[in-house]
Amino acid sequence: MTPDGSGMDEKKNERIAELKEHARHMRLTSLRMANRCGGNAHLGGGLSLIEALAVLYGAVMNGPGLPYGEKDKFILSKGHGVLGFYAALAEFGVIEESLLDTFLQDGSDLIAHPVMKPEIGLEASSGSLGQGISMAAGLALAAKKKGYTYQTYVLCGNGEANEGSVWEACMSAVNFRLDNFTLFLDNNHMQSDGDSEGVMNISDRYTGILKALGFQVIEIDGNDIAQVYDAFMEPHETGKPKAIVGNTVKGKGVSFMENNNDWHHNRLTNEQLQAALQELEAAE
Repeated sequence: MTPDGSGMDEKKNERIAELKEHARHMRLTSLRMANRCGGNAHLGGGLSLIEALAVLYGAVMNGPGLPYGEKDKFILSKGHGVLGFYAALAEFGVIEESLLDTFLQDGSDLIAHPVMKPEIGLEASSGSLGQGISMAAGLALAAKKKGYTYQTYVLCGNGEANEGSVWEACMSAVNFRLDNFTLFLDNNHMQSDGDSEGVMNISDRYTGILKALGFQVIEIDGNDIAQVYDAFMEPHETGKPKAIVGNTVKGKGVSFMENNNDWHHNRLTNEQLQAALQELEAAE
């Protein structure tokens, strides 16, 4: 490294570029899964969280194969975001890529919401919104009590944040001083019933609410890989859980899906798939 630190900056820039390419490939994978399943899939919310999962699995969490007490845990509390989640598991070698071909097929482990199977990276059953974060807080508390070294990461949606259990879990994380717990709030400003501001108008107040509860809070552009990377790498303040409020775009990366709630849960035709793939493959 040079005295001015430029060597470190260069290495980080290379890492960011790699993660951007992983994220782009994960979007391509997600779209192909959605088309191949032959039915409706949760596309919009599965695409907004891609950058968060690319950074988590590609740069933050330790790898599989470690003992239980050392292996970092991730819970997708926003269970319908499985397209991005399963794509991440395959992208970073947690599962075989061929398993993605079974998405939504009879007998598959990869269904519309995660069903707990830790051996393939599914740490919790989720999809009943507001419940995954509670399990994540419990895992982090167990690590504190048992002396485990793993970190716990959980991703929630902004529509999900309407659930009271989300805030009960957040209060518990603060109360028990869970500085081994990180929440990523995927704030894409839309939910099943439409614009979040028209359903429960608090989307611009998450940072203030979480700070008031006692979290260490970082607000970012959640679709900017460099900002996501820096936020996850920011060390925990002692005794405080960390929250990353990621302002994202529902349907990110596909112009006809972005901020279009028709794509919350929809079927992707062959023609639409080709248009989306061409757009992503042309992207830098």
